Amino acid sequence: MLLYVARRLVSMVPVLLGISFITFALVTFAPGDAIRIMLGSETANVENVERMRRELGLDLPWYQQYVRYMTGVVQGNLGTSIVSRQPVAAQIAQRFPNTLVLTVSSMVVALGIAVPLGVLAAAKHHRVADYGAMTFAMIGVAMPNFWLGLVLLIVFGLELRWLPIRGIGSLDDGLWAYARHLILPAATLGTSLAALLTRLTRNTMLDVLGQDYVRTARAKGLRSGRVLYHHALRNALLPIVTTAGLQFGALLGGAIIVETIFSLPGLGLLSINAIRARDLPVMQGAVLVFAVCFMLVTLLTDLVYAAINPRIRYG
Repeated sequence: MLLYVARRLVSMVPVLLGISFITFALVTFAPGDAIRIMLGSETANVENVERMRRELGLDLPWYQQYVRYMTGVVQGNLGTSIVSRQPVAAQIAQRFPNTLVLTVSSMVVALGIAVPLGVLAAAKHHRVADYGAMTFAMIGVAMPNFWLGLVLLIVFGLELRWLPIRGIGSLDDGLWAYARHLILPAATLGTSLAALLTRLTRNTMLDVLGQDYVRTARAKGLRSGRVLYHHALRNALLPIVTTAGLQFGALLGGAIIVETIFSLPGLGLLSINAIRARDLPVMQGAVLVFAVCFMLVTLLTDLVYAAINPRIRYG
């Protein structure tokens, strides 16, 4: 297992190099001058532009800029923000925990809704519960995150005033005060994934419930709940885990929209602000962190396979 993990980690290196180069090329050769945008039209005279270009190393050929950037990345230096003049690594380290908590909370919401609802729909096939679950799945998939986020914000934040509509709480104020700020963003981000996983769980469970070993378990007189959750669900989890792991990247992308709607100071909001200001080092650093997160979650998904199904072994 350790050898497999080591090989997977080593295989991530060329992927990260490719992602870093593509990101670098996109932000470097994009139309417009980031220095002039940052300085503004009033102060963007030739002398100021050239001075800042030299300070940031943007006067060098593109390949020297890339080598310089990657040398810094290997040393843990993601560069300096053009706008705030602060280290990019420090800004990402400050914002990333909020995005991670939001993403994990959204995944918990999605699985907490999808698995029980999908199992219920399969157990009550062609009944009211099944039709209700499939209706929820269709509505959830059809609703864009930004629309659902605005609806929840208006209803529960502005009209009913039950939950905060912006920012992030602090653990110093208590766990509930911290969690209240995450309820609306996590519900917004997790609902669409819950709809997708509900449909997948139902279809997978229907296939498993038709297997001989399930009929044998029922013939032995085992309780329906034990048959569903101990025998059937465990064998149906592999495609669910696969989809959930792959959708983690979609959650990270959706976090950008949700953090903007709820003014949640995470990596997504930092990325949006960097794109608006053409803050190239922050944009590159954020994309690199998103890529690393997605690859690590993919690796974790493969390791969960072995825990779910003991027959799976990685050499």
